[in-house]
Amino acid sequence: MTGSADRFPASGRVAVLPWGDLIEDFLKPIGLSVDDFVEEMTGGWLFGYLDALATAGLDSVLVCMTATVHEPVRRIHRPSGVPIWLLPPTRAYREVRRRLSDPYAWNRTTATTGLVGARALAAAGLRHVAPYLSTPIRPLSRVLRKERCTAILCQEYEEARFDVCTAVGRFLGVPVYATFQGGERQRTMLERVVRRRTINAAAGLIVASQAESRRIQQRYRVPSERVTAIFNPLDLTRWPIGDRGAARALLGLHCDAKVAVWHGRVELWRKGLDILVRAWAKICTERPDDDLHLLLVGSGADCEQLRELLTDPVVRGIHWLDSYVNDRSRLRPHLDAADVYVFPSRHEGFAVAPVEAMACGLPLVAADAPGVRELIPRGAQDGGIVVPVGDASGLADQLGALLDDRARCRELGARARTRVEAAFASAAVGRQLAGVLAGRPGQTMSTSGQAGCG
Repeated sequence: MTGSADRFPASGRVAVLPWGDLIEDFLKPIGLSVDDFVEEMTGGWLFGYLDALATAGLDSVLVCMTATVHEPVRRIHRPSGVPIWLLPPTRAYREVRRRLSDPYAWNRTTATTGLVGARALAAAGLRHVAPYLSTPIRPLSRVLRKERCTAILCQEYEEARFDVCTAVGRFLGVPVYATFQGGERQRTMLERVVRRRTINAAAGLIVASQAESRRIQQRYRVPSERVTAIFNPLDLTRWPIGDRGAARALLGLHCDAKVAVWHGRVELWRKGLDILVRAWAKICTERPDDDLHLLLVGSGADCEQLRELLTDPVVRGIHWLDSYVNDRSRLRPHLDAADVYVFPSRHEGFAVAPVEAMACGLPLVAADAPGVRELIPRGAQDGGIVVPVGDASGLADQLGALLDDRARCRELGARARTRVEAAFASAAVGRQLAGVLAGRPGQTMSTSGQAGCG
C-alpha cells in the first residue's frame, strides 16, 4: 500500500485484533469468561500493547470475535478504558465449527477424531476454511469506520484473521500491521496458498525474534526494511521491586529457603513444564537436606497432566496456585518471595512472563526458546542464563547453582531489572510503535539489545 493509507494521523485509532478464532478459546482453558476479560484482565502482549500505544498518545480499540454475542456489542475494558468490540462469528463459522472435532486442528487426523464416513470427509475439507469464516467482514468493516480507525494491528501474521484483515484493510484504505508472538505455522492448506500474498501486502511486521525475522524474509521474501524489531512492552510502574521477607512470611516460607518460581499458561509441551518437573526432581535429589521450594502460578489445558507429573515422590516443595491470576496483588508475593525465575519453554514468540519477573529483580534461567536470546543478549550481564531447549539436566544444574548462591542471585537480579528498564518500558516501546505506524518501519535494536526510539 502507498499514499495516505501508510501514514497514521494524530487523530487516528489503532484497531487491535487478537489471534485465534474466538476469544473464549483462549479464555476458557485458563478459567476466565469474556466478562472477566473485559472487566479484569490485564498484562500479557495484548494489554501491554494497549498501554504502550497510550503512552505514545495513540488511541486504540480492541476487536474480538466471540460466540457469546449474537450482534456487535461495544464495551469498555475497565482497567484501561479502551473500547472493546465483541463481534459474533459468521453463521457459516458456527455451522462449520459444529462439524469439526478440533477447530484448531493441525492435520486431518485431529480434525476428524471420533468422526467416520461422510462426517469425517466433510470435516477434513471444512477445517481449511473454518479459520477464515470466524471473522465477520461487514461487521468488522463497520466497526473500523465507526471508530475511525486508521491502522489495524493483528497479533499474529501466521493466522487466517491476518489474511482477512489484510483484505478488509485494502478495501477501506487502512494499513495493516502484525506482530510475531509465537505463531510460525499454517493450520490449513488455504493459508499456504494466500499467505505469501497477504504478508507482502502488510504495511509492516513487528518481530522481536531475530530467528523469526530471518525465517519470514527467506520464506516470503519480505524486504528487511518492512520488518521492525520491537520488544513486548511492560509498564514498570506496575512492577516495582518488592519486599522478599514480607512475601515469604505471607506464603509461609522460611527466610533462608531456596525458592524458584514460574508463572504462565499450563501448556505442558510448549511451556516445557515436563522439563521443569524433571529438572526440579534432579535438584531435589542432589540436595536432600535443603529447604527447596518451586512456586508455580497458572492454569490451562494441561493441568491434569501436570498434576500427574507432580505425584513423583522425588519431587518436593512444589506449591502450585492452579489459577490464571489477573489480580497482580495475588501474583506478586510469589515473584517477590523467589530467588530466581525459571523459564523452560520449548517455543515462544516473545514472552512477557520472564520480563515481568526480571522487572521484579529476579535473575532468569531460561531454555533457548525463540526470543530468549533477544531478551538477554549478553547472558549474565543482562541478568540471565540460557540452557538448551529440552535439556532438563542442564536446566537443573544452572538453576541449582543459582539457588546455592544467593549473592549471585541478587547480583544477576539487579542486572535483570536494569535490562528491563532500558529495553522494555512502555514509553520506549510506544514511541517505536508510533514510529512504525507513522511510516518509519525497519528500526532495529542496538547490539546491546536496547530498542531505539522511532
